[in-house]
Amino acid sequence: MLIEKTILLVEDNSDDEVLTIRALKKNKIANNIIVARDGAEAIDILFGSGTGSPLLPELIILDLKLPKIDGFEVLKRIRSEERTKFVPVVILTSSNEEQDLLAGYGLGANSFIRKPVDFVEFVEVASNIGLYWLVFNKSPGKPL
Repeated sequence: MLIEKTILLVEDNSDDEVLTIRALKKNKIANNIIVARDGAEAIDILFGSGTGSPLLPELIILDLKLPKIDGFEVLKRIRSEERTKFVPVVILTSSNEEQDLLAGYGLGANSFIRKPVDFVEFVEVASNIGLYWLVFNKSPGKPL
């Protein structure tokens, strides 16, 4: 029985969104990818603060530099809620700042990856994220 796994991709750059989705689908990593284009939309999707039901994805790929609510605030909210505190969060960002790396891990990110500039590298990184976090990693509350 195939269990459909969901990724929440929080990304405001449409080019990076397309590349990430293409890489994941090319490698048959994710059955369902939900995209939030800013931090407020991510919170609405995760907690049902808008009109929809709350989503509990298997993985969140989170950019830091987002409109409305930045990635750090989104991560704080994810980790502060019992229902979402163990969902793996991979920060995928263009930031090269040590303070962003430390803040991300300090707030409970599971991984911090700098977006490669090269197209081929970007596709490889995105597919490896999906492979590791959705296939190999075991998260609390999920069957071993």
